[in-house]
Amino acid sequence: MTEQGVGVVRPLPGEGVVAHLNGLLLVCATGGDQPVEDLLGALSETATTGGDGRALARRVAQVLARAMDRSLGGEPVACAVAGPAGGGVAVLVSGAAYATVSGGPDGEVRLAGHDALTWTDRLVNGPVSRVELRLPGAGPSSPYARLDGGVVTGAGLECDFTRHGDLAFPPLPPRPPQPQQGQQQGVQPPPIGAPEPIAPRGPVVPSPTPSPVPPPPVSPFPSGPMPGGGPSGDAGGPSTGSSQPLAPPPVQPPSHVSQPLPPLPPALSDPGPAHHSGPQPLPPLPEPAEDRDLGGPHDLGGPDGPPSGPFEPVPHAPADEEPGEATQMDAAPEPEQRPMVYGVDCKNDHFNDPRAPYCAVCGIPIDQRAVVPYKGPRPLLGVLLLDDGMALPLEADYLLGRDPERAPEVQSGEARPARVTSPDGSVSRRHLRVFLDNWDVNLLDLGSVNGTQIQPPGDPNFYDIPPNEPVPILPGTTVRVGVSRTMRYEAHRNA
Repeated sequence: MTEQGVGVVRPLPGEGVVAHLNGLLLVCATGGDQPVEDLLGALSETATTGGDGRALARRVAQVLARAMDRSLGGEPVACAVAGPAGGGVAVLVSGAAYATVSGGPDGEVRLAGHDALTWTDRLVNGPVSRVELRLPGAGPSSPYARLDGGVVTGAGLECDFTRHGDLAFPPLPPRPPQPQQGQQQGVQPPPIGAPEPIAPRGPVVPSPTPSPVPPPPVSPFPSGPMPGGGPSGDAGGPSTGSSQPLAPPPVQPPSHVSQPLPPLPPALSDPGPAHHSGPQPLPPLPEPAEDRDLGGPHDLGGPDGPPSGPFEPVPHAPADEEPGEATQMDAAPEPEQRPMVYGVDCKNDHFNDPRAPYCAVCGIPIDQRAVVPYKGPRPLLGVLLLDDGMALPLEADYLLGRDPERAPEVQSGEARPARVTSPDGSVSRRHLRVFLDNWDVNLLDLGSVNGTQIQPPGDPNFYDIPPNEPVPILPGTTVRVGVSRTMRYEAHRNA
């Protein structure tokens, strides 16, 4: 597999399908609604185009996303894949499958599909010595069994990189580019698994023509900016100063121009225990004098905490600030460079999650077979709408708690502070971190006393999330912080 070669693959007996193509590994269950043919097609396409483990994981994630869309109430697909990626191994597991990677600098890494709402994936640093992919009921391997390439029945596989294996199906040589009529040379995108991704597409600037451009017609309105953003009767033209004399008129309506978030719906109030189905929250536990989350000399305060107040994103507050004072966000925060992620465009050129079956902006379907992922700036992933009406735009990480300003994540600039207080004192000073990973929104309970619960979309029950373990959430998930504070993940986007 790449730098560390191809290992010896041995299938494990059991019910299921095991495949190995050019160092790319796949294990999946059979029967029911399992998309076996689609998963094998993703493996074959990646192997024949010379793709690596990340390309395989992306294709398999698209298959799993389509399967979830067809069967929202069913069990997740049981499968696991692994392949080379950047000197290490990319692993993805879903459903009842699990994987073990050992011998690398990270030690033994175990991944289980049931630990996530969708699937679990990770890039394990290499070189590694062994990879195991298993389904429930997999038996031990035989020293005489070997799978250099192909598809066989089985419930798992073992890949030993301490021994050298062979490529049974070498990848096809790259075909020379064949531009179609009207297509310029050199713009054909490489396959998904190529080492260099497609560069982000920039705006198309019309080339200058030798003929003189006639001057624009004289406007009867004054040339300076007018109150209200435009002349009378103009139903929302572009903002003053944003257009150039020779620029063509905008195709999209002005609502797609970057602007503050639109007014949000009414505050999402917590209906109280009488309206919640499933297990009800227990009374809050008093916090000790030294919280488990900070536990340092700056961790001051008692179990009651500051007075009740709303969720408020706050700037770094001075140490002598009164806890009852409302803290506002900075009027002009420093602009942050958006991280680059792989995504695909819909027909209207909206940048989307490559796993999404529909565009998050305009809602049209995305044909996953006709789009090629490329790297571009990650857009806003939505908002966290809190029970008092406050909205946290998901463009950066947040740290929630009664006293988040002194947390090391905030002091280092890794996360923004969002002060959360409750009348029952059930919110810890450093309670919960919300962090973004590629296109996923994740929660990390920071060892709080009264914990964090999630209510998945369409589920009437709340479930505790384990402390200090990241948990991804889907749009529509309601999050309970402590005992009485709630917020909801909404994935609306404007552009």
